[in-house]
Amino acid sequence: MSAICITQKIIARLQPLADVGLGYIALGQASSTLSGGEAQRIKLASYLGIGNATSNTLFVFDEPTTGLHFHDIRKLLDAFTALIRNGNSILVIEHNQDVIKCADWVIDLGPDGGDEGGKIVFEGTPEGLVECEKSITGKYLKEKLTQLQE
Repeated sequence: MSAICITQKIIARLQPLADVGLGYIALGQASSTLSGGEAQRIKLASYLGIGNATSNTLFVFDEPTTGLHFHDIRKLLDAFTALIRNGNSILVIEHNQDVIKCADWVIDLGPDGGDEGGKIVFEGTPEGLVECEKSITGKYLKEKLTQLQE
């Protein structure tokens, strides 16, 4: 096997990691040093990699953007889109407004945290969420959606 062919195979295996914003992780880095979000994105990369064309699967991500630079959030959203195009569904537990504004459907829990939370405040589109006066999330999301329209 030629060096070029081997190099291409290595690149093909590593590219999904870069596609989900993990290009900075060192080869051989111990998994115990990864954050929860990084671990989730590694698993996501494995589903986006060669020969893993999964469909009809529900993926659940819990705060996958934690610690991500906004450029890497865009990469993560592109990876989510690739999963959806393959016929999968995604449920994301997230506070990041850039992710929430891209959702098809939002379930906003609150109105606060702890004993004052856990109730459905709103269910619907991001555009509808900004109209919900009870939603703290909607107040912050309104700024993001306004920026999109400008």
